[in-house]
Amino acid sequence: MAVWDDVVGQERLTEQLAAAARDADALVTAEGAAASGADPIAQSGASKMTHAWLFTGPPGSGRATAARAFAAALQCVSPDRALGGAPGCGFCDGCHTSLVGTHADVEVVRTDLLSIGVKETRDLVRRSSMSPSGGRWQVIVLEDADRLTEGAGNVLLKAVEEPAPRTVWLLCAPSIEDVLPTIRSRCRHVTLRTPPVAAVADVLIRRDGIDPDAAAAAARATQGHIGRARRLATDERARARRAAVLKLPLRVDDIGGCLKGAQELIDAATEDAKQVAEDVDAKETEELRAALGAAAGTGGRMPRGTAGVMKELADKQKRRSTRTQRDSLDLALTDLTGFYRDVLAVQLNATVPLANDEVRDSVRRIAASSSPERTLRRIEAVIACRQALDRNVAPLLAVEAMTAALRKG
Repeated sequence: MAVWDDVVGQERLTEQLAAAARDADALVTAEGAAASGADPIAQSGASKMTHAWLFTGPPGSGRATAARAFAAALQCVSPDRALGGAPGCGFCDGCHTSLVGTHADVEVVRTDLLSIGVKETRDLVRRSSMSPSGGRWQVIVLEDADRLTEGAGNVLLKAVEEPAPRTVWLLCAPSIEDVLPTIRSRCRHVTLRTPPVAAVADVLIRRDGIDPDAAAAAARATQGHIGRARRLATDERARARRAAVLKLPLRVDDIGGCLKGAQELIDAATEDAKQVAEDVDAKETEELRAALGAAAGTGGRMPRGTAGVMKELADKQKRRSTRTQRDSLDLALTDLTGFYRDVLAVQLNATVPLANDEVRDSVRRIAASSSPERTLRRIEAVIACRQALDRNVAPLLAVEAMTAALRKG
């Protein structure tokens, strides 16, 4: 299985990355490149390889998957390369360890917080200045480049502008506008598209062993979002939460229903954050207490001078809980947008398949009782709510304003 097999529905992109990996392999193996001490990338103006890449695409398109696959191809040590085989076999030690996250020269950075700060970015820049310890390249995969603070972006800029020899930066973001202009101008930009529904269903069946009917339903419901489709097909709680969200349009007939529906959305998002906290926070806290010298499970007094460290962890956990709640709310709002998209399709007699076929009766009921103009205004209300949450508006206030707008239409 080649490293590109999990990059779903991106044939042109994988061809481009495979060509770059071939050039990167040739640059590393070329005679005299290491002896000269020069940057092998800079020596070849015609190379399809470069030192910094920016992967953009809509949520669920597989930006991080493509970046990790490219990192694996850069580290490929398959003997078939000497016989003309393409890098990225998927079986050699370089490919396997890169894909599973244990390669010493591939650093994959993702965050479960609201932002990536200056301190973390300085650590990455320090790492990027090192020579590969055993691999062919030093690769830094930054999956959430859009979450860099302005200060962190300025720290990263110098490393991207003047990279160390045989260091490659792979940045991922939803759109090119989410990255500082000074950084994106120094990266080669590659764009991913939303994968076809059939391709997503196929990968769920082939890789995750999901029942074909369940895989098709999940891929259709999420409209090509790979991660959400997998979660929907494998997590009963996710299916229950989505079913509750799809009932909301039928419950906003009066102000009381609007307020109750908004509160239930917030409560569901809060519950998601609480579940994550229960799974992670207690373990993190106990591990840190043990590392600082407290006896495990005693809840005893901490050694002197450790209060600041414990407070830092508590602040991190609070920020993670905030992001989890926002992500859960955003997922619910995305499902709501999909519902009204189906309503609009029915109103306009479009031939596209419904994403929410399991609630077809509700879709037709809303479509019959309103007009396309009102449906568009409702979609705009959901989008406005998502934008308000991005601007740190109180979640309950933003969702209540949205449900009131849904009622008005």
